[in-house]
Amino acid sequence: MPKIDILDTKGNVVGNTELSERVFGIEPNEPVVHQVVVAQLANKRQGTKGSKTRSEVRGGGRKPWRQKGTGRARAGSSRSPLWIGGGVIFAPKSRDYSKKVNKKVKNLAMRSVFSAKTADQELRVVDAFDFAAPKTKDMVAALDALNAKNALIVTPEKDATVYLSARNIIKVQATTVSELNVYDMLKYDVLVLTKDALAKIEEVYA
Repeated sequence: MPKIDILDTKGNVVGNTELSERVFGIEPNEPVVHQVVVAQLANKRQGTKGSKTRSEVRGGGRKPWRQKGTGRARAGSSRSPLWIGGGVIFAPKSRDYSKKVNKKVKNLAMRSVFSAKTADQELRVVDAFDFAAPKTKDMVAALDALNAKNALIVTPEKDATVYLSARNIIKVQATTVSELNVYDMLKYDVLVLTKDALAKIEEVYA
């Protein structure tokens, strides 16, 4: 069973804890992680683009002029894509890009990333971010001490002090266990968990 040190905001070791083998010690499944990331990015797409084809543009029901004898090219509709005010050839249409992923597959992808972060020593567990008030400077100092300048900070519930302290720092994001996802974990180099967030993650994913 893997073990990890618990640190304070100054980078000092204040204890250690055993990590769940099922969550932090499995063989990462890269194809599943890829599948979940693709689905997550696809689900962000709005798919609301759209233009009208010649059959959908209003008007154009009457033949503009007779077929022969005018000296002009034959025309059947003033809404032809060749005409101003006409339809669009191969017009883009609204569509749903969303992909469904089973809960067990999502769970495996999350556990795979947790395990990969642990194996690559990109996981930090902090006793608590006990700042007196929201201060960006304090968060920068804490992340420097944790060697986590490019980090995703995870708290068990929404923590206004942590969120406000981290929101103006480049390459740093604060989130909660319930909002945690595969894409965000891969986007940042280091995963920083509070001790309470770690307990909740093991409860949810074990």
